[in-house]
Amino acid sequence: MKILVVGGGGREHALVWKIAQSNKVSQIFCAPGNAGIASMATCVPIDAGDIDGLLHFALENEIDLTVVGPEDPLTAGIVDRFSEHELKIFGPNKAAAEIEGSKKFCKELMKKYKIPTGDYASFDNPDDAVEYIYNHGAPIVVKANGLAAGKGVIVARTVEEAESAVYTIMKKKAFGEAGDTIIIEEFLDGEEASFLVFTDGDIVIPMVTSQDHKPIFDGDQGPNTGGMGAYSPAPVITDGLFRRIMNDIMIPTVKGMSAEGRKYRGILYAGLMIKEGIPRVLEFNARFGDPETQPILMRLKSDIVPILEACISGHLAKAMVTWDENPSVCVVMASGGYPGKYEKGKIITGLDDAAELEQVMVFHAGTTSNNGQVVTNGGRVLGVTAIDASIPAAIDRCYQAVKLISWPGVQYRTDIGKKALKRL
Repeated sequence: MKILVVGGGGREHALVWKIAQSNKVSQIFCAPGNAGIASMATCVPIDAGDIDGLLHFALENEIDLTVVGPEDPLTAGIVDRFSEHELKIFGPNKAAAEIEGSKKFCKELMKKYKIPTGDYASFDNPDDAVEYIYNHGAPIVVKANGLAAGKGVIVARTVEEAESAVYTIMKKKAFGEAGDTIIIEEFLDGEEASFLVFTDGDIVIPMVTSQDHKPIFDGDQGPNTGGMGAYSPAPVITDGLFRRIMNDIMIPTVKGMSAEGRKYRGILYAGLMIKEGIPRVLEFNARFGDPETQPILMRLKSDIVPILEACISGHLAKAMVTWDENPSVCVVMASGGYPGKYEKGKIITGLDDAAELEQVMVFHAGTTSNNGQVVTNGGRVLGVTAIDASIPAAIDRCYQAVKLISWPGVQYRTDIGKKALKRL
């Protein structure tokens, strides 16, 4: 099979790495890819949002399966376009991907099908939003309705912060058109976890649990990012809670989407807040998470390609999905200044040394090649990922690799996995 992976981040590097292990695969392309992916696949200079360009490439090169990493092409309808040309593609169609593309739609769906989540209201007018904030008080959460690369969520501790968030999103257009409408939500307290499933629209197969770390600094301080690290499993999700999430959230959501005429095929990812053993949904995503994909795929023992094909064909019940019992940890190494302004082109050292460590994979996110050297090319640059017999051992192995890698201004959290240690 010839496979095309769409995207160029750490999630896509992990997907390429896992797909490359399949004996069904003869050639892998990645558009646009990055410096790390280039060692495993042929990188194609087509932007992930260039659906026409990707479609033309897939047709010209007789691609057997396209796997979409990022949310933007999914919400723009890449699956519909490829399907019109009878090209096999993994991911939800445009109507189904709206569960991520519109937070308003997502909240309305959860309300209709009694999926546990926080109270909310949506606004097109900033003055009405501010009035609502002052009536309800703080803490409160202000979200851009559309896609904002994981950064369109502002947790406001005071009503003044919330008012400022409305101004930033709706008037300053910090997230462009994504902020034309905003959602104001009840602040949910507790511990976050990520819960991802494979689904063909009928059958729902859970992945191993994971936990992301959104804020930039240790102790969950500072502004939100696309994710500064993750680990799997997430001990906050007990066996009983796992079943509850499947029965009360994931299965009803897939059924609800079908009832709405939006049959959902692909990855459904729930960002959860858990308090006193009760899960509530913060948001749904229509694809693999980043950086959760890195530790999750480190633990996937099965060939991923037949699983992806089964989601597309509607035969997921026949798929074999097995997992490594050993935990895994991913630490994101980012450019100085991220999630704000940062410089590119910094030479990365130590990659070869880290690659020599056993049970470690350095997944590239924001990298490129320049005169034979790997240099920084984004905010989140690397996702250093390790697997070991216990969470403490996986953390130690991961940070051992992290300390071998450097570039001017590098920043990373030193507490990834700390929450898991408290529950062991």
